Amino acid sequence: MQFSSRLPIAVHILLCIVEFDGKYKTTSSFLADSVNVNPVIIRKTLGQLRDAGLVHVEAGVGGASLAKDPADITLLDIFDAVECADTELFRFHENPNPACPVGRTVHAVLDGRLADVRRAMEDSLRAVTLQSLIDDMEHKLET
Repeated sequence: MQFSSRLPIAVHILLCIVEFDGKYKTTSSFLADSVNVNPVIIRKTLGQLRDAGLVHVEAGVGGASLAKDPADITLLDIFDAVECADTELFRFHENPNPACPVGRTVHAVLDGRLADVRRAMEDSLRAVTLQSLIDDMEHKLET
């Protein structure tokens, strides 16, 4: 299974905002150089993070800054901001054949279990804060 690269890109952006705070203006071009993607992708992601209340973005060359304390931002917050939290994690075919015994029961058999998987993933993402990632990054930079 593979998700999009939106979550890792968003985390990369947030880590850059923290790491380069006061040293450089974290503009979309600056961030794009670190992430190694087109600045358009950075601007879109920053817009999503801004809309979720995680960053402030100053137009032009102002750059981005965190809107919350890193200890108050979880991977789930970031995931929800960039991965459309209101959609199902697993896309399910909507019209299985009701004349087939499997088609008739597949939703009853699988829907609850897939919801459990989503809850477990969300719990895991909720347990990791941006601050813990910052701490890990600083430790790695020291070694």
